[in-house]
Amino acid sequence: MLTIDPKEIAPAKLQGYLQSAVAPRPIAFASTLDENGNPNLSPFSFFNVFSSNPPILIFSPARRVRDNTIKHTLINSKNTREVVINVVNYDIVQQMSLSSTEYPDGVNEFEKAGLTMVKSDIVKPFRVAESPVQFECKINDVVALGDKGGAGNLVICEVVKIHINEAVLDENGAIDQHKIDLVARCGGNWYSRSNLALFEVEKPLTTLGIGVDNVPEFVKESTIFNGNDLGKLGNIEAIPTEEEIAIFVAENFAVKAVLSSDDEQKKMQLAKDFLDKNETLKAWKVLLAKQ
Repeated sequence: MLTIDPKEIAPAKLQGYLQSAVAPRPIAFASTLDENGNPNLSPFSFFNVFSSNPPILIFSPARRVRDNTIKHTLINSKNTREVVINVVNYDIVQQMSLSSTEYPDGVNEFEKAGLTMVKSDIVKPFRVAESPVQFECKINDVVALGDKGGAGNLVICEVVKIHINEAVLDENGAIDQHKIDLVARCGGNWYSRSNLALFEVEKPLTTLGIGVDNVPEFVKESTIFNGNDLGKLGNIEAIPTEEEIAIFVAENFAVKAVLSSDDEQKKMQLAKDFLDKNETLKAWKVLLAKQ
Protein backbone atom coordinates (compact mmCIF):
# COMPACT_ATOMS: atom_id res chain seq x y z
CA MET A 1 0.00 0.00 0.00
CA LEU A 2 1.24 3.48 -0.89
CA THR A 3 1.64 5.52 2.30
CA ILE A 4 1.98 9.30 2.11
CA ASP A 5 2.94 11.97 4.60
CA PRO A 6 1.12 15.12 3.37
CA LYS A 7 4.03 17.27 4.53
CA GLU A 8 6.50 15.35 2.34
CA ILE A 9 4.68 15.60 -1.01
CA ALA A 10 4.38 18.48 -3.47
CA PRO A 11 1.09 20.41 -2.97
CA ALA A 12 -0.04 19.84 -6.57
CA LYS A 13 0.45 16.08 -6.29
CA LEU A 14 -1.28 15.97 -2.91
CA GLN A 15 -4.21 17.89 -4.37
CA GLY A 16 -4.46 15.33 -7.16
CA TYR A 17 -4.67 12.44 -4.70
CA LEU A 18 -7.28 14.21 -2.58
CA GLN A 19 -9.49 15.15 -5.52
CA SER A 20 -9.31 11.67 -7.02
CA ALA A 21 -10.00 9.87 -3.75
CA VAL A 22 -12.74 12.12 -2.36
CA ALA A 23 -15.18 11.89 -5.25
CA PRO A 24 -17.63 12.44 -6.79
CA ARG A 25 -18.08 15.98 -5.45
CA PRO A 26 -21.10 18.22 -6.21
CA ILE A 27 -20.35 21.47 -8.00
CA ALA A 28 -21.20 24.96 -6.76
CA PHE A 29 -21.57 27.27 -9.75
CA ALA A 30 -20.98 30.48 -7.80
CA SER A 31 -22.19 33.82 -9.12
CA THR A 32 -20.88 36.98 -7.44
CA LEU A 33 -20.48 40.69 -8.11
CA ASP A 34 -17.41 42.79 -7.50
CA GLU A 35 -17.61 46.11 -5.68
CA ASN A 36 -18.30 47.89 -8.99
CA GLY A 37 -21.20 45.59 -9.88
CA ASN A 38 -19.32 43.50 -12.47
CA PRO A 39 -20.56 39.86 -12.59
CA ASN A 40 -18.30 36.87 -12.01
CA LEU A 41 -19.15 33.20 -12.45
CA SER A 42 -16.97 30.26 -11.44
CA PRO A 43 -17.41 26.57 -10.49
CA PHE A 44 -16.13 24.96 -7.28
CA SER A 45 -16.18 21.27 -6.40
CA PHE A 46 -15.12 21.79 -2.79
CA PHE A 47 -18.80 22.22 -1.93
CA ASN A 48 -21.74 20.69 -0.07
CA VAL A 49 -24.83 21.30 2.09
CA PHE A 50 -24.13 21.35 5.85
CA SER A 51 -27.41 22.35 7.52
CA SER A 52 -31.10 22.52 6.71
CA ASN A 53 -32.29 24.70 9.62
CA PRO A 54 -30.85 27.20 9.00
CA PRO A 55 -30.14 26.18 5.38
CA ILE A 56 -26.36 26.40 5.03
CA LEU A 57 -24.20 25.68 2.00
CA ILE A 58 -20.41 25.87 2.11
CA PHE A 59 -17.97 26.10 -0.78
CA SER A 60 -14.24 26.68 -0.72
CA PRO A 61 -12.29 28.78 -3.25
CA ALA A 62 -8.77 27.51 -2.61
CA ARG A 63 -5.64 29.59 -3.03
CA ARG A 64 -3.97 28.65 -6.32
CA VAL A 65 -1.33 25.98 -5.81
CA ARG A 66 1.00 27.29 -8.52
CA ASP A 67 1.42 30.87 -7.27
CA ASN A 68 -0.62 31.24 -4.03
CA THR A 69 -2.93 33.88 -5.53
CA ILE A 70 -6.64 34.08 -4.69
CA LYS A 71 -9.67 33.96 -6.97
CA HIS A 72 -12.11 36.73 -7.87
CA THR A 73 -14.96 34.79 -6.26
CA LEU A 74 -13.19 34.85 -2.89
CA ILE A 75 -12.49 38.58 -3.14
CA ASN A 76 -16.10 39.29 -4.10
CA SER A 77 -17.45 37.06 -1.32
CA LYS A 78 -15.47 38.95 1.29
CA ASN A 79 -16.39 42.37 -0.07
CA THR A 80 -20.10 41.99 -0.90
CA ARG A 81 -21.19 39.07 1.36
CA GLU A 82 -23.63 37.75 -1.27
CA VAL A 83 -23.56 34.84 -3.73
CA VAL A 84 -25.88 32.74 -5.86
CA ILE A 85 -25.04 29.04 -5.92
CA ASN A 86 -26.37 27.35 -9.04
CA VAL A 87 -26.30 23.55 -9.37
CA VAL A 88 -24.75 22.01 -12.49
CA ASN A 89 -26.48 19.34 -14.54
CA TYR A 90 -25.36 17.51 -17.66
CA ASP A 91 -26.97 20.02 -20.01
CA ILE A 92 -24.52 22.77 -19.00
CA VAL A 93 -21.40 20.82 -18.01
CA GLN A 94 -19.30 22.02 -20.98
CA GLN A 95 -20.31 25.63 -20.41
CA MET A 96 -19.52 25.27 -16.71
CA SER A 97 -16.08 23.89 -17.57
CA LEU A 98 -15.41 26.77 -19.98
CA SER A 99 -16.37 29.30 -17.28
CA SER A 100 -13.54 27.99 -15.08
CA THR A 101 -11.04 29.53 -17.48
CA GLU A 102 -9.14 32.28 -15.67
CA TYR A 103 -10.26 35.28 -17.68
CA PRO A 104 -8.95 38.69 -16.58
CA ASP A 105 -10.77 40.74 -13.96
CA GLY A 106 -13.85 42.40 -15.46
CA VAL A 107 -14.52 39.76 -18.13
CA ASN A 108 -18.10 38.45 -17.89
CA GLU A 109 -17.97 34.64 -17.66
CA PHE A 110 -21.72 34.47 -18.31
CA GLU A 111 -21.08 35.83 -21.80
CA LYS A 112 -17.95 33.75 -22.38
CA ALA A 113 -19.80 30.55 -21.43
CA GLY A 114 -22.99 31.47 -23.31
CA LEU A 115 -25.14 31.42 -20.17
CA THR A 116 -28.07 33.69 -19.32
CA MET A 117 -28.04 36.15 -16.42
CA VAL A 118 -31.30 36.35 -14.45
CA LYS A 119 -31.93 39.00 -11.80
CA SER A 120 -32.20 37.60 -8.27
CA ASP A 121 -35.05 38.49 -5.90
CA ILE A 122 -33.11 39.24 -2.70
CA VAL A 123 -29.36 39.34 -3.41
CA LYS A 124 -27.58 41.33 -6.10
CA PRO A 125 -25.58 38.62 -7.95
CA PHE A 126 -27.29 37.13 -10.98
CA ARG A 127 -28.66 33.61 -11.26
CA VAL A 128 -27.79 31.18 -14.09
CA ALA A 129 -31.05 30.70 -16.00
CA GLU A 130 -29.95 27.34 -17.40
CA SER A 131 -29.26 25.85 -13.95
CA PRO A 132 -32.16 23.69 -12.69
CA VAL A 133 -31.81 24.90 -9.06
CA GLN A 134 -30.49 28.28 -7.92
CA PHE A 135 -29.82 29.31 -4.30
CA GLU A 136 -29.70 32.99 -3.41
CA CYS A 137 -27.40 33.28 -0.39
CA LYS A 138 -26.13 35.75 2.18
CA ILE A 139 -22.57 35.00 3.30
CA ASN A 140 -22.34 34.54 7.07
CA ASP A 141 -18.58 34.07 7.28
CA VAL A 142 -15.42 33.36 5.31
CA VAL A 143 -12.93 31.15 7.16
CA ALA A 144 -9.36 30.95 5.88
CA LEU A 145 -7.81 27.50 6.39
CA GLY A 146 -4.25 28.57 5.65
CA ASP A 147 -2.08 31.08 3.82
CA LYS A 148 -0.17 28.82 1.40
CA GLY A 149 -1.00 27.63 -2.11
CA GLY A 150 -3.81 25.05 -1.98
CA ALA A 151 -5.30 26.38 1.28
CA GLY A 152 -9.07 26.55 1.24
CA ASN A 153 -11.37 29.36 2.31
CA LEU A 154 -14.73 28.22 3.65
CA VAL A 155 -17.47 30.50 2.36
CA ILE A 156 -20.41 29.83 4.70
CA CYS A 157 -23.62 30.71 2.87
CA GLU A 158 -27.14 30.97 4.30
CA VAL A 159 -29.85 30.30 1.72
CA VAL A 160 -32.45 33.08 1.59
CA LYS A 161 -34.30 32.08 -1.60
CA ILE A 162 -34.49 28.93 -3.74
CA HIS A 163 -35.54 28.73 -7.40
CA ILE A 164 -36.34 25.31 -8.90
CA ASN A 165 -37.15 24.59 -12.53
CA GLU A 166 -40.48 22.74 -12.44
CA ALA A 167 -39.27 20.48 -15.27
CA VAL A 168 -37.11 18.56 -12.76
CA LEU A 169 -39.97 17.87 -10.32
CA ASP A 170 -41.95 14.64 -10.04
CA GLU A 171 -45.71 14.31 -9.66
CA ASN A 172 -45.39 14.95 -5.89
CA GLY A 173 -43.42 18.16 -6.29
CA ALA A 174 -40.13 16.59 -5.20
CA ILE A 175 -36.91 16.82 -7.23
CA ASP A 176 -36.62 13.81 -9.53
CA GLN A 177 -32.97 12.67 -9.58
CA HIS A 178 -33.32 11.32 -13.12
CA LYS A 179 -34.80 14.55 -14.43
CA ILE A 180 -32.35 16.89 -12.71
CA ASP A 181 -29.41 14.86 -14.10
CA LEU A 182 -26.74 16.39 -11.85
CA VAL A 183 -23.03 16.05 -12.52
CA ALA A 184 -20.19 15.84 -10.01
CA ARG A 185 -16.42 16.31 -10.14
CA CYS A 186 -13.94 13.47 -9.84
CA GLY A 187 -10.15 13.48 -10.34
CA GLY A 188 -8.36 14.66 -13.49
CA ASN A 189 -10.73 15.22 -16.40
CA TRP A 190 -13.37 12.89 -14.96
CA TYR A 191 -16.92 13.70 -13.94
CA SER A 192 -19.81 11.58 -12.71
CA ARG A 193 -23.36 11.81 -14.02
CA SER A 194 -25.83 11.06 -11.24
CA ASN A 195 -28.23 9.00 -13.35
CA LEU A 196 -25.65 7.28 -15.55
CA ALA A 197 -21.89 6.81 -15.09
CA LEU A 198 -18.46 8.37 -15.45
CA PHE A 199 -17.65 10.62 -18.40
CA GLU A 200 -14.76 12.85 -19.38
CA VAL A 201 -14.60 16.61 -19.99
CA GLU A 202 -11.36 18.03 -21.30
CA LYS A 203 -10.00 20.77 -19.08
CA PRO A 204 -10.22 24.33 -20.44
CA LEU A 205 -7.19 25.70 -22.22
CA THR A 206 -4.34 26.97 -20.07
CA THR A 207 -4.52 29.95 -22.41
CA LEU A 208 -7.86 31.71 -22.86
CA GLY A 209 -10.66 30.13 -24.90
CA ILE A 210 -12.37 32.51 -27.33
CA GLY A 211 -15.68 32.07 -25.49
CA VAL A 212 -19.22 31.41 -26.67
CA ASP A 213 -19.66 35.14 -27.28
CA ASN A 214 -17.38 34.71 -30.32
CA VAL A 215 -19.37 31.82 -31.81
CA PRO A 216 -21.29 33.01 -34.92
CA GLU A 217 -24.95 33.88 -34.36
CA PHE A 218 -26.14 31.42 -37.01
CA VAL A 219 -24.60 28.64 -34.94
CA LYS A 220 -26.05 29.84 -31.64
CA GLU A 221 -29.48 30.20 -33.23
CA SER A 222 -29.44 26.68 -34.72
CA THR A 223 -31.59 24.06 -32.98
CA ILE A 224 -28.97 21.40 -33.77
CA PHE A 225 -26.48 22.64 -31.18
CA ASN A 226 -27.01 22.59 -27.42
CA GLY A 227 -25.21 24.44 -24.64
CA ASN A 228 -22.53 21.79 -24.31
CA ASP A 229 -21.78 22.08 -28.04
CA LEU A 230 -21.41 25.85 -27.69
CA GLY A 231 -19.14 25.34 -24.69
CA LYS A 232 -16.84 23.14 -26.78
CA LEU A 233 -16.81 25.66 -29.64
CA GLY A 234 -15.86 28.42 -27.19
CA ASN A 235 -12.98 26.42 -25.73
CA ILE A 236 -10.46 26.96 -28.53
CA GLU A 237 -7.59 29.41 -28.60
CA ALA A 238 -8.20 30.78 -32.10
CA ILE A 239 -10.68 30.40 -34.95
CA PRO A 240 -9.23 28.45 -37.92
CA THR A 241 -7.89 30.56 -40.76
CA GLU A 242 -9.32 30.52 -44.28
CA GLU A 243 -6.22 28.66 -45.46
CA GLU A 244 -6.62 25.97 -42.78
CA ILE A 245 -10.29 25.57 -43.69
CA ALA A 246 -9.52 25.29 -47.42
CA ILE A 247 -6.88 22.59 -46.83
CA PHE A 248 -9.25 20.65 -44.55
CA VAL A 249 -12.05 20.70 -47.12
CA ALA A 250 -9.74 19.76 -49.99
CA GLU A 251 -8.43 16.75 -48.05
CA ASN A 252 -11.84 15.45 -46.93
CA PHE A 253 -14.09 14.14 -49.69
CA ALA A 254 -17.06 13.55 -47.36
CA VAL A 255 -16.92 17.12 -46.11
CA LYS A 256 -16.64 18.45 -49.64
CA ALA A 257 -19.68 16.39 -50.67
CA VAL A 258 -21.81 17.79 -47.85
CA LEU A 259 -20.77 21.36 -48.65
CA SER A 260 -21.48 20.93 -52.36
CA SER A 261 -25.01 19.68 -51.60
CA ASP A 262 -25.96 23.23 -50.58
CA ASP A 263 -27.90 21.77 -47.64
CA GLU A 264 -27.35 23.94 -44.55
CA GLN A 265 -28.88 21.36 -42.21
CA LYS A 266 -26.48 18.65 -43.39
CA LYS A 267 -23.58 21.03 -42.85
CA MET A 268 -24.73 21.77 -39.32
CA GLN A 269 -25.25 18.09 -38.57
CA LEU A 270 -21.77 17.23 -39.82
CA ALA A 271 -20.30 19.84 -37.49
CA LYS A 272 -22.40 18.41 -34.66
CA ASP A 273 -21.04 14.93 -35.42
CA PHE A 274 -17.48 16.23 -35.08
CA LEU A 275 -18.35 17.89 -31.76
CA ASP A 276 -19.82 14.65 -30.46
CA LYS A 277 -16.42 13.06 -31.16
CA ASN A 278 -14.64 16.01 -29.45
CA GLU A 279 -13.08 17.07 -32.76
CA THR A 280 -13.85 20.72 -32.18
CA LEU A 281 -11.47 22.29 -34.71
CA LYS A 282 -12.95 20.10 -37.47
CA ALA A 283 -16.42 21.27 -36.43
CA TRP A 284 -15.29 24.89 -36.69
CA LYS A 285 -13.83 24.28 -40.15
CA VAL A 286 -17.09 22.76 -41.38
CA LEU A 287 -19.15 25.62 -39.97
CA LEU A 288 -16.96 28.30 -41.54
CA ALA A 289 -16.33 26.55 -44.88
CA LYS A 290 -17.78 28.28 -47.89
CA GLN A 291 -20.04 26.23 -50.11
